[in-house]
Amino acid sequence: MSLACIIDVAGTSLSKDEIAFFKDAQPWAFILFGRSCANPDQIRALTSEIRGALGRDCLIFLDQEGGRVQRLKPPLWPQWPTYSLYGAIYETHPEQAREAAYLHHRLIAHELRAVGIDADCAPCLDLAIEGAHSVIGDRAFSANPEIIADLGRHSMNGLHDGGVTSVIKHIPGHGRANADSHHELPIVTEGHNQLAADFAPFKALNDAPMAMTAHVKYTAYDAVDCATTSAKIINEIIRGEMGFDGLLVSDDISMKALSGSNREKAAACYRAGCEIPVLCNASLEDRQDFVAACIPLAGKAQARAEAAEAIARKPIAEFDLALNWARFAELTRIKSSAEISFDPTERR
Repeated sequence: MSLACIIDVAGTSLSKDEIAFFKDAQPWAFILFGRSCANPDQIRALTSEIRGALGRDCLIFLDQEGGRVQRLKPPLWPQWPTYSLYGAIYETHPEQAREAAYLHHRLIAHELRAVGIDADCAPCLDLAIEGAHSVIGDRAFSANPEIIADLGRHSMNGLHDGGVTSVIKHIPGHGRANADSHHELPIVTEGHNQLAADFAPFKALNDAPMAMTAHVKYTAYDAVDCATTSAKIINEIIRGEMGFDGLLVSDDISMKALSGSNREKAAACYRAGCEIPVLCNASLEDRQDFVAACIPLAGKAQARAEAAEAIARKPIAEFDLALNWARFAELTRIKSSAEISFDPTERR
C-alpha cells in the first residue's frame, strides 16, 4: 500500500539512502525539478531508478507549462510559449488558438513520455487579473473565464492523448492573489460575486483527473485557513459548488504561505480534505519526517488516484512528430526544436 503523498528527489540520481527510504516509505508518486533534469538519457535513467526503488510503477510529475514555468529547458528542449499567447490568438482566431494549445500540450506530452515522466502540473486555469501579483501574470490564458475554460480543455486533452495525466491549477483560483505564495500567504478579500469568474474555469473542467490547491486565503469563505487547509473551501466550494470529483493535491507545502512543521502541514491537508500533500525542496531527513505523518492511500482518494494513473497507462495513438511540429510552428510562428527519439508504442 502506498502513502498518500508526493515527494521529490535530491539530484540527478538516487543516493543509497534515498533508495532505501523510497522502498520502505512507498510514497504514491514523485515530482522532479530542474536540478534533477540534466539531459534525456539521465532523466530516463532516473525515472527508471525511482520506479525500481519502489518495486512498482508510479506517476512521476513535472511542472512543464511553458514560459517562466518549465523544468525541461533549452537548448535540449524547446522554449514553450506562455499561455497568454494562446489567449491573444483566441481573440481573433479561436479555432487556431484551440489547436495551438492542444498541440502545445500534445508535444509536451511527447517529450515527457520520452524520458519516463507521465504527469504534468498543467494547465494553469487562473485568471489574468489587472493589478494582482505577477506570480500568475502571463501564465494565465486570459482574463476571460470562458476562454480559459475552452483553452484549458484543449490543453488537458493534448496531455491525455499523449499519455500524460494533467493537474489543473491552482484551484479555486490564484490569479487574484496579492502576493507570491512561495514567499508569503496571499489574501483575497473579494466576495462571491467577484470570485465567480475565478471559479468558472475550474467548474467547467470539474472532470479533470487532478487539481492542485492554491495556498491562498479567501476571507469571504474562511478567515483563518487558506484553500489548501480549509475544509470549508474544499467541501463547499471545490467539491460542492465547482463539483470537482478528481484527486486533490496540494501545492508544495514547503512554500512560506503555510506555517508549521511539515508534519503539521500534512495533517492540516488531510483534515481539510486535500488528499495528497506534496513536499518539495526538502532534505532527506525532512522527507522522512514528512512521510512519517502521511496516511495510507485508501477509499475515494485511492479510486481517484487510480483513475489519474489510468490516463498514463492507456495506449497512445501513432503521432507524427515532424508533421505536428510543423503545424504548431505554423500556428504560433515558433520554430521546431531538435527531435527527441521516442517510440510511442513503448510505455518506457
